[in-house]
Amino acid sequence: MSSPKTDIQKQERRHKGPLIGMVGVVLFASVLLVGLILWLGYQGNEPGNAAPEVDGRTGAEEQTDGG
Repeated sequence: MSSPKTDIQKQERRHKGPLIGMVGVVLFASVLLVGLILWLGYQGNEPGNAAPEVDGRTGAEEQTDGG
């Protein structure tokens, strides 16, 4: 069922603020998503704090180049 009294211009005025807010939230979320993707790409697959490698023969820690 629809309302018998519809005023499209009045409804457009009343919904303008919430629609602008929703567009703003979508834009903000998009910026955060792009930032996350860039940050993850920058981090890569390299471990941030790798465990030291131990020489199996001597038990001494080996020096690594750190990536």
